[in-house]
Amino acid sequence: MTARRFSASRPIRLSDTDAGGRLRLDAVARYLQDVAADDVADAGWSPDEHIWVVRRTALHLAQPLLVDTRVELVTWCAGIAAAAAARRTTVTGDRGGRIEAEMIWIHLGRDLQPERLGERFLAVYGESAAGRKASTRLGLRGPTHEDSRLGWQVRSTDIDRLGHMNNAAYWAAVEQQWGDRFGVPRHVVLEYRRPIDENEAVVIAQSGDILWLTVAGEVRAAAALA
Repeated sequence: MTARRFSASRPIRLSDTDAGGRLRLDAVARYLQDVAADDVADAGWSPDEHIWVVRRTALHLAQPLLVDTRVELVTWCAGIAAAAAARRTTVTGDRGGRIEAEMIWIHLGRDLQPERLGERFLAVYGESAAGRKASTRLGLRGPTHEDSRLGWQVRSTDIDRLGHMNNAAYWAAVEQQWGDRFGVPRHVVLEYRRPIDENEAVVIAQSGDILWLTVAGEVRAAAALA
């Protein structure tokens, strides 16, 4: 059996780029979740058979997509845990841009609690994982009282069918704070700790190369540049 790889391509639309034409990271996050869903559908699952939520996303901006007009995405399973999987995706632009991404996804049952991956999943994706484990451990520190703070408005369009802010919407906050730093090669990590709901008052705390999305002082997500 050949280790599974799934490929897709898509044009970079005007709404995916910043004022200078760079492909924004919130758009990249949408691409990543879409190609993951397309892969699962192509493997034979219906949309309501699997529920996945993102635990961590790491993006290596090997060459930021500054002038590219189209991307090719190649994705595969890079690790497996009891109720989680790591997915690697290479995003290649038509004019030299390239991003390497790894997302850790938690598999949920219909009760929205973590559910073990079944034999069918292992049969499809186990070979590409090649025995590697998917780590769900979070490593970014929390904020202190000295960190700068800024209010962030959750929009109704940020909310997905689970009733929480979609993972790609968190990247809009990262873009808001650090967008001018993504025109050169970078490595950025975003960790998701607890969901954010539509009517919650979100505050962004920031200290140097790390920021946090907080609600009533509780960290719901954290991002860091490396």
